[in-house]
Amino acid sequence: MQGSSSVARSTPGTDRRAVDAAAVDEAVKRLDGVAVRTPLQRNLRLSERTGAQVWLKREDLQIGRSYKLRGAYNLIAQLGDDHKSAGVVCASAGNHGQGLAYSCHILGVHGKVFVPRTTPRQKRDRIAALGGKQIQVIVTGDTYDDAAAAALAEGEATGASMVPAFDDPRTVAGQGTVAVELVDQLDRAPDVLVVPVGGGGLVAGVATWLTERYPGVRIVGVEPAGAASMAAAVEAGEPVTLPHLDSFVDGAAVRRVGDVTLPLVAKAGVELMSVPEGLVCSEMLELYQTDGLIAEPAGALSTSALGNGLDVRPGETVVCLLSGGNNDVSRYGEILERSLVHEGLKHYFLVTFPQEPGALRTFLDEALGPDDDITLFEYVKRNNRETGVALVGIEISRSDDLDGLLTRMDTAPLEIERINPNSPEFRYLI
Repeated sequence: MQGSSSVARSTPGTDRRAVDAAAVDEAVKRLDGVAVRTPLQRNLRLSERTGAQVWLKREDLQIGRSYKLRGAYNLIAQLGDDHKSAGVVCASAGNHGQGLAYSCHILGVHGKVFVPRTTPRQKRDRIAALGGKQIQVIVTGDTYDDAAAAALAEGEATGASMVPAFDDPRTVAGQGTVAVELVDQLDRAPDVLVVPVGGGGLVAGVATWLTERYPGVRIVGVEPAGAASMAAAVEAGEPVTLPHLDSFVDGAAVRRVGDVTLPLVAKAGVELMSVPEGLVCSEMLELYQTDGLIAEPAGALSTSALGNGLDVRPGETVVCLLSGGNNDVSRYGEILERSLVHEGLKHYFLVTFPQEPGALRTFLDEALGPDDDITLFEYVKRNNRETGVALVGIEISRSDDLDGLLTRMDTAPLEIERINPNSPEFRYLI
């Protein structure tokens, strides 16, 4: 997350004035024929859960599978010919890079996308595919901050224009076009709009347009609990850098929100809330298994809030913006694991076994219940010791079964230590 000084240097023609509804309306015209008019679909599962009329704005079906195209194109299209010929550059965790890549392909502009090594290969491949010969993907550093620093250095060295993922008025206005579209599709403004929040470009854009055009709409921004940088900035009255960041929700894991986006979010009075990453995983599985929708972690942020801390009234019209659909299938093992831990169904223990026959049978008979399942058992026999420690993962059928399991372990003739999910050691398990 680049501050105002870096954006001013690297984004020629940046208008530092606040974004307004007119700028969003102009972006709608600019994006006509470029961005897909994504569906607005009623969701039965969430409607029944809340009693409200819940609709999903399917930006996961946008080109690049997220709303990011809207902001990237709106910015690049406004560059002068000299700046377009010098090329553009951006840093991305994946989705913004896809939006920039497709914009470069359409506009005939050369672009470079810097991504950290943590960016899933699926997203890297999609950036290259959408951009074709117009785009170059450069993998550098271990974090988004590393990639952002490299992109900024490239822009300063070559004269290429920086295209921020969120911290530019033109990016914000482009992303705000989602609100215009969904109101037109609904034929009225919703009572509640729930939006995922990373750096704040999307929520700033839709909130700006709605507060001018339909000031009665309740706007809720949802952040991952491990990367709640917008809430921290609102509380501090200025963008702050989070000392710790959980990068699991990679599409919204932003350490510092924008200098452009924060004032817009604060002015609009956006209601902010955070959801734990494990809950996001559970919602991703619900979307997949019940609704038939593939969402990446950031894509499930808005819907994970419903019925899990976000209260809506029966009969209200609620729109959740569902965006990104770039989930690597190889991540589903970790997603399932995080979901089970969050729901209290998966637990880990260190079990000290005496080096004697029948020790494992004692554990099975006296500690485990009839419906408990061992999902992990890692043990190294120590011939020169009287005991050996095993790491044991246990899945239970219902979260209420945990008390019984812990009671049996306390009375079993073995030394058993539970690994707390909040402990630093637990991060090595998932």
